[in-house]
Amino acid sequence: MNTRTDMIRNHLSALEPERLEVEDQSHLHAGHASARAGGGHFAVLIVSQHFSGKSLLERHRMVYRALRNAMQTEIHALSIQAYAPGELPNLH
Repeated sequence: MNTRTDMIRNHLSALEPERLEVEDQSHLHAGHASARAGGGHFAVLIVSQHFSGKSLLERHRMVYRALRNAMQTEIHALSIQAYAPGELPNLH
């Protein structure tokens, strides 16, 4: 298992997710400057009751806050899909 993925999961557990998917997409960015510098590219899908009544911007800020310093050291790019329970679209 990817230690960065585990680290992201660990930090986001503070949001008590009902569903959490973390995908390391760094391999899609091979050759980019960030790949050489060690920062990873990740996609996160998270469903949490803490997002209820929050705007998209507020939800993203909550995710960034949960990840703390990892955004400056371990994560170069992060795609976030953040939903409150019952909002998750039907994904195929």
